[in-house]
Amino acid sequence: MDILKIFEYALAREYEGKRFFEQNADRLSHAAAVQAFRTLVGEEQKHIDFIQRQLDTLKGGSLPNTGQVAETDQSGIFGLRAQTELIDQTVDESMLPDLPVLRMAYLIERDFAEYYEAAAQKVDGEARQVLEMLAHWERGHERLFKQFHDRAFELYAQMPWGG
Repeated sequence: MDILKIFEYALAREYEGKRFFEQNADRLSHAAAVQAFRTLVGEEQKHIDFIQRQLDTLKGGSLPNTGQVAETDQSGIFGLRAQTELIDQTVDESMLPDLPVLRMAYLIERDFAEYYEAAAQKVDGEARQVLEMLAHWERGHERLFKQFHDRAFELYAQMPWGG
């Protein structure tokens, strides 16, 4: 499989994801979800920058490089403690108006992870490691938005008919 095409496609998808989070951050009513979306815009930019460096390396005649990982900090809002704190906030605030947007965010991140995992199976060496690392990052984002969505849905399911 052409690794250059894999990374070019990945770059295009990351730009789409970033635009989704930028456009929807201000539409959300739940403060924690808004903050997560805004933070994810920065995370997606880091992915874009990282993938662009991989493309530049490939176009320069070298192989993808996992050594560039140190330049991409993936802790941020997606650490375990931050996730727990954000999810706990949903007990106090309803995210019902945000349910479809949260579902879409979850699906976007899941699709990214699945793409990177599938692409990793088609290549070897450093390229595989880079794609597996990207998949791992996206799975973390996926888990966060799944938790947001599931908590909002749980609140919705417990509401009496008519809200």
